[in-house]
Amino acid sequence: MKIAILSRKSSLYSTSRLKQAALERGHYVRVIDHMQCDLIMEQGKPNIMYNGYLMHKYDAIIPRIGSSVTYYGAAVIRQFEMMNIFTVVTSSALFRSRDKLRSLQQLSKAGLGLPRTVFTNFSKNAEDVVDLAGGIPLIIKLLEGTQGLGVILAEKRSAAVSVIEAFYGLKTRVIVQEFIAEANGTDIRAFVVGDQVVAAMKRTAKEGEFRSNFHRGGTCEVVHLDKETEAAAILAAKTIGLSIAGVDILPSARGPLILEVNSSPGLEGIEGATKIDIAGKIIEYIEKNAQTKTKKHVWNSKTGKINH
Repeated sequence: MKIAILSRKSSLYSTSRLKQAALERGHYVRVIDHMQCDLIMEQGKPNIMYNGYLMHKYDAIIPRIGSSVTYYGAAVIRQFEMMNIFTVVTSSALFRSRDKLRSLQQLSKAGLGLPRTVFTNFSKNAEDVVDLAGGIPLIIKLLEGTQGLGVILAEKRSAAVSVIEAFYGLKTRVIVQEFIAEANGTDIRAFVVGDQVVAAMKRTAKEGEFRSNFHRGGTCEVVHLDKETEAAAILAAKTIGLSIAGVDILPSARGPLILEVNSSPGLEGIEGATKIDIAGKIIEYIEKNAQTKTKKHVWNSKTGKINH
């Protein structure tokens, strides 16, 4: 098969691992900078131009779209979809996962456990918001935050009110969530591929930090999920429409609580913690699910050519 990985840098761990896994399984693979793609819209002939070459002969794409370029990244994915090229992350699912408020609304409707969350218009009283979220301590999150950025723990009521009012004054939208004390600075990342959890790890925040993200110095270790948590992770990914997802879960006294469903989950922390070839499992998913109307393209590593 011919597979394109949409990524800004070939050297990124997740990108290089996916490329390696595809090559090891005999596929031709190319890393494409989605921000350098030109989208061509013509009656009955949608196409993509990249470095002077048309992209219509690919069988599948693996989007690795950063949150800061979601709009254009989704447009590139949509163009591939119009060209009937298989994608492991659809454009609509990418948009859905990046809209934290919409995601939480959909997860709530699906009956999944969530930390109590409050979102209001700027005109609402910040004191009321604190009370609606369950009081102090609480978490304040930017709707556009990622990798732990834009997440604040407010331990005093006065501080919470001040922060909320400051964001409202800047016309910056935030959500306010209850703080789950029994999680004790840990959360779980479940990696979903298709309809199963292929790996899971527990992330623990470094001393003096409440955010457990790997990129913020948190430590990772393998964890075996109980049936309830595993089922919640699979349902969360399905609810957002993602076949490849990193589902972040807080353990709590009332069961697993979904924090977020990530459409471009990193591989470095979880592969290192679990020693599982997750990149390979993603390629296997493509092999099983990519439906092409053309013959399969197979990369011959000995000749350096594509066998048709």
